[in-house]
Amino acid sequence: MPIDGTQEADVANVDARELIYVTRGGAGRVLALGGLQQLGWNLRRAPDARSVLRILQREPRRPHAALLDLREGFTQQDLAEFGSALSAGNVGWVAGIDARQLDDAPVRDLIRDYCYDYLTLPCPEAVLNTVIGHAHGMAGLACERGDATSEAGFDGMIGESPSMRTLCRTLRKAALTEAPVFIAGETGTGKELAAMAVHRHSRRHAHPFVAINCGAIPHSLIQSELFGYERGAFTGAQQRKLGRIEMANSGTLFLDEIGDLPLESQASLLRFLQQGSIERLGGHEQIPVDVRIISATHHDLDVAVAEGRFRADLYHRLCVLRLQQPPLRERGSDIDRIAEYALQRYSQEGHRTLKGFAPCARQALHSHTWPGNVRELINRVRQAVVMAEGRLITAADLHIESALTTPPPTLDEVRDAATRAAIERSLHRNRGRLVDVARELGVSRVTLYRLMLRHGLRAHDPESPNTIHVA
Repeated sequence: MPIDGTQEADVANVDARELIYVTRGGAGRVLALGGLQQLGWNLRRAPDARSVLRILQREPRRPHAALLDLREGFTQQDLAEFGSALSAGNVGWVAGIDARQLDDAPVRDLIRDYCYDYLTLPCPEAVLNTVIGHAHGMAGLACERGDATSEAGFDGMIGESPSMRTLCRTLRKAALTEAPVFIAGETGTGKELAAMAVHRHSRRHAHPFVAINCGAIPHSLIQSELFGYERGAFTGAQQRKLGRIEMANSGTLFLDEIGDLPLESQASLLRFLQQGSIERLGGHEQIPVDVRIISATHHDLDVAVAEGRFRADLYHRLCVLRLQQPPLRERGSDIDRIAEYALQRYSQEGHRTLKGFAPCARQALHSHTWPGNVRELINRVRQAVVMAEGRLITAADLHIESALTTPPPTLDEVRDAATRAAIERSLHRNRGRLVDVARELGVSRVTLYRLMLRHGLRAHDPESPNTIHVA
């Protein structure tokens, strides 16, 4: 069987629509699909996920339709490997099945979560042409939208750095499922913004998005905030109140700073996740609630579980899909993009028109460690807009004056520091024996001696501490 379109490529038309046929069927089970080629489809065949990804990556901005023939040949392990291919933005998937396969839960889940449609095979090519044509059209719309919004990131999230591109791809995949999502990341990295993006692109987007900060509510009130209460449940409960979980029914509940949730409330939350129902404080009725849980925290939950501060069973319930929000200091040029965005957003708050950032401010933006991440950056720029005296924002306006006295190292300085550190470590390992150090570092003894003099390093003979040992 031809792989990656080796045979079909000979008759490929650059104006034809792209179709990938994924099959492992034996003789008599593989669809010929010759009529589709005559209808303008450029057909390529692939036996596995890796082959599909190779095809898609050749033309990442060109839409493709893909027919996944599930009738035989694919194990559960094989299907699990298709995750990245099924989530690719430039392909519309159609599943081909036997009628009895609809009784198979994994097949139903795959069709529901990733496919535009499904067909019972074999079927007339006219029907197949219509269905895969629709999937191809939807993939085309997705490609156009991706081109128009690539600069803004996913759902308005600003960033083009590799870490943010990875995060946005993961967010898109998470939005297609109903699985609980856990977002890890430092304070101020935008975890709630990511959670809202997942909700808005999910099937629950028309229903409520309810957020609660578990670390900002006193422990004595967290139970009533989550689960609500009946009238008379406690002193001051004059009327029934719905909890955040019930308010989010049919939508998404975002549990921010889940690491601060007290153990008692952790047990109650776990019970809800297991049973799918809640009981208001002071009540006895089991109330079914359908919500998707997204949680986040700046704490290391693995450490919290090991120390007994967070329940392991709840941790595994919440962390089905785990996302990592990158810190600002690791996002490179995204710092400039976010700073420019903040400047444009708040430029009207200042008393003069600002033209941008001075070179010293640019240097300060990239030298600062940003412990408060994106939130800190936006707040500093907003403050600078109001307080700036000139037409350009300076490092002083950003209150990062330390950057002026600590310029970034030059390439020679970085190279010298690395060389000195390597020699020091080797001298320590070899107890100052230069012949062994030179051999380990791959240089001559003369070169090593010259480098040591340049960097002010000395190696001492154990028997004569005041002399350099150059054996």
